[in-house]
Amino acid sequence: HDIFSPPVTARIYSYATIAGYEALIPGNAEYQSLGGQLNGLAEAPKPEAGKEYCYPLASVKAIMTVARSLTFTVEKYDEYEKTTYQKFKDAGVPSDVYDRSMAFGEAIGNYVIDYSKKDNYLQTRGLRYTVKNTGDKWVPTPPQYGDALEPYWSTIRPFVMDSSGQFPPAPVIPFSKDPNSAFRKEVKAVYETVKNLTQEQKDIAWFWDDNPFVMNVQGHVMFANKKMTPGGHWMAIVRTISKQQKADIYQSAEAYTRTAISMFDSFISCWHEKFRSEKIRPETVINADIDPKWMPYLQTPPFPEYPSGHSHASATIAEAISQSLGENIPFTDSTEFIYDHGVRSFKSVRDAAAEASISRVYGGIHYLSGCNEGAKAG
Repeated sequence: HDIFSPPVTARIYSYATIAGYEALIPGNAEYQSLGGQLNGLAEAPKPEAGKEYCYPLASVKAIMTVARSLTFTVEKYDEYEKTTYQKFKDAGVPSDVYDRSMAFGEAIGNYVIDYSKKDNYLQTRGLRYTVKNTGDKWVPTPPQYGDALEPYWSTIRPFVMDSSGQFPPAPVIPFSKDPNSAFRKEVKAVYETVKNLTQEQKDIAWFWDDNPFVMNVQGHVMFANKKMTPGGHWMAIVRTISKQQKADIYQSAEAYTRTAISMFDSFISCWHEKFRSEKIRPETVINADIDPKWMPYLQTPPFPEYPSGHSHASATIAEAISQSLGENIPFTDSTEFIYDHGVRSFKSVRDAAAEASISRVYGGIHYLSGCNEGAKAG
């Protein structure tokens, strides 16, 4: 609802799930705190020795404490929190345990909020990017012609990487006007692919669109549709598989947290290369040199092409989910059915990640190299 970009969304999911995890695990000695494991994260507050706690309640309170700090339309949480907390009371949680657990959850939430303030996010707000109109670098694309999205995201503190450039993709295919060059061949491939899309390819592209803010232009009227981010889509897939596998609360909390922090570091790594190479989008080259009326099947997002963010993040997330909930688990994803994006079934999360990657070529917004190398790096 608040129209957060995919990288910022990953940040919100990460800090919220870290808080939920840290408030939950004192109830299970098999799980280890992330304090001292994530870059810059100090030891978490501890529950009072010898006192009883309801750690699932503390976990919900920790998540919501962070959510209310990092999002805007917080009144949307009011009814959910009221109903959820009442369920704990109705289940018979004693009042002293309830109060103690809520206080512990809030303390964990504030501990994570303090941690979030040191990741350089606030320092990058308002920084602008200067477009290089040299003919070979990224420029804003129609219909929105939006400013570059998060051009300084590579300066955000990662959770587990030692730096934003730790896992670079293969060198970018250089821009060229030579019709026989590798670059011109990949441009032509995108052009021909979109001109000859099958219905199945259209369905795949649309299913994985995950554009949280689609701009529509009808004559002199412009309006936007608000939908899910890639991160929201994948977090919902975690929910689907957790329920399907009958994962308990600890397994689920770990799966959400692994997924979110992997996604977060993936965007930092991906954005490091995007604004290093500043590769031009297919739409710009095709409109200038091949067909001025050609349009991609999906709306081109406002940042450089290489590598594909969908490919990078989906590959990273697929590994996180596989490690948390198991490999080769078939599942059906109806996450965005409410947005008219259909329902699709997959043999595994890696299978889904591969489809998410190639969907960007079908959408006409990425070259095949951006998808393949993005997936490898992810």
